[in-house]
Amino acid sequence: MMKFVTLSIAALSAAIFTLNSFAAETVNLYSARKEALIKPMLDDFTKQTGIEVRLLTGGGDALLTRLQAEGENTPADLFLTVDAGNLHRAAQAGVFQELGSPLALQAVPSQYHGDGNLWLGLSLRARPIFYAPDRVNPEQLSGYADLADNRWDNNVCIRSSDNIYNQSLTAALIQHWGEEKTEEWARGLVDNLAKPPVGGDRDQIKALANGVCDIAVANTYYLGVMEASDDAAEREAASKVKIFWPNQDDQGTHVNVSGIGLTKHAKNADNARRLVEFLLSPEAQQWYAEANNEYPIRRGVDWSDRLMNWGEFKMDSLPMRHLGENNADAVRLMNRAGWR
Repeated sequence: MMKFVTLSIAALSAAIFTLNSFAAETVNLYSARKEALIKPMLDDFTKQTGIEVRLLTGGGDALLTRLQAEGENTPADLFLTVDAGNLHRAAQAGVFQELGSPLALQAVPSQYHGDGNLWLGLSLRARPIFYAPDRVNPEQLSGYADLADNRWDNNVCIRSSDNIYNQSLTAALIQHWGEEKTEEWARGLVDNLAKPPVGGDRDQIKALANGVCDIAVANTYYLGVMEASDDAAEREAASKVKIFWPNQDDQGTHVNVSGIGLTKHAKNADNARRLVEFLLSPEAQQWYAEANNEYPIRRGVDWSDRLMNWGEFKMDSLPMRHLGENNADAVRLMNRAGWR
């Protein structure tokens, strides 16, 4: 009986969301980003346009599964998720249609467009190397190849191969180096691991700060979260590490995106396009950099003070489509290398 009641409540909630979604002057957004990281911008959009944004948040995989299951009956007009690999997967699943907004397309550099303009990046996240300045001279580092150098035997922290961020980094290296060299690199990295690759990016930074390893890989915005944390231990850990920007003499530091696509069965497509254009406006881009420590995807937008304090760097200009196209090869390669 309790299971039936639980399922009934869930079904009722979904029905209410669906019914409300077709009200006039609305746009319906499925978002894999946490509500706190996007809701203030959505509220500002509503104030400026009068268009109400109905937001449903959840895990990216779960929301994609839901979109596929709902089909033409979906209330979703837009799907926002993180990582080009996930956006490519959504495009391959057929849940997107071409955005059809020249203004949005012009605002975003072409390397951050999905194939057929089925999705666009909204913000950039960098995935550099972190090091412990009391134990490592940054002159010892040059790029991602260092992670496999036996100089760092038993001294590298990185999360598992299940993580899409690491899959996309590996996919990028396949594009730059070829599969054979990248697999050799992955085997060397596995040999250099200081601990099993468990936990999230913040766990890798904490392990680095605590002396478990001397270098680590993480997305920069996690350092920003730790620097601004209410937890004194997290702030202390953040103060003990520094960022090294890899491959500044060649391809540049690996970057990825959070991005958005117009759903195939959008009922409020015009409002959806207006929301995407708003999220790419200079004001929204600057707010997002301040609030979430990610880099504006639109050129000419000032970085936040925290981003500037981390230093300017050369970003890899590799088109994001390669991260999705090479994902399956990257996963197989990581498995063969024993990266668990």
